[in-house]
Amino acid sequence: MSESTLLGRLDETTRIAREKSSRGGAFVPPRVGLVLGSGLGGFADTLENLVKVPYQELPHLPSSTVVGHSGNLCFGSVGGVPVVCMQGRVHLYEGHPVESVVHGARTMARLGASSILITNAAGGIEAGWAPGDLMVLSDHLNLTGQSSLVGPNEDALGPRFPDMSAAYDPGLREAAHRVAKEAGFSLREGVYAGLLGPTYETPAEIRMLRTMGAHAVGMSTVLETIALRHMKVKVGALSCITNLAAGISKTELNHAEVEETARASRDKLVALLRGWIVAAGAQ
Repeated sequence: MSESTLLGRLDETTRIAREKSSRGGAFVPPRVGLVLGSGLGGFADTLENLVKVPYQELPHLPSSTVVGHSGNLCFGSVGGVPVVCMQGRVHLYEGHPVESVVHGARTMARLGASSILITNAAGGIEAGWAPGDLMVLSDHLNLTGQSSLVGPNEDALGPRFPDMSAAYDPGLREAAHRVAKEAGFSLREGVYAGLLGPTYETPAEIRMLRTMGAHAVGMSTVLETIALRHMKVKVGALSCITNLAAGISKTELNHAEVEETARASRDKLVALLRGWIVAAGAQ
């Protein structure tokens, strides 16, 4: 198959990822995939039997230029569930084409993951929310002005017009709430607005987003979700509310604050993600 086609590039990345992760032995297909956002990449280091493959060693998979995104495709397991994990992601605002932004998520699906859990750092729009809150996505608003499905449809991946009425799997959402409750805390749930960035939003934009029904805002996730639902992969997504958005926050917004809050939420996130992966692997 030609590497000039989307499917050809995807299959080349998948083939080399299988070779490099198996260490010469039999490749174990992952059941669950995980995308780790800003400041959340440390979870990958907790995988059992961890094997890291740097993005630089995988064709067609670009590396992020953003602080907090290490750039490794990690293989291992959690509670006996085989896992593949993106330790960092690239963003549309870095200048990458849409296909490159979703290439890692598509690769995890081609490797065998039937459920993929996406994490991100987001700004909270609800006035009563606080940095450190965790929000399960119930839906999203794609306000990037882009779609990961523009262009000729690749029928081997999915249909021309995929349904998005349940973009975030109800079973995975319920499982996240159950795992959090067992760990002694509760989760927010709401709509994520995905914008292009890289600027943080203006107060007027935040007022617009609140009117549109958004509860949190960020610069990722929506394009990956569209690509994965096209491939009939179950998607669950979690926002770590790392700051309050413009017009709500009393301080100037900055990326260092985002990373710091994500790191401070590490213990809660690790407990949630470990239980969520086990639950997703059982579906």
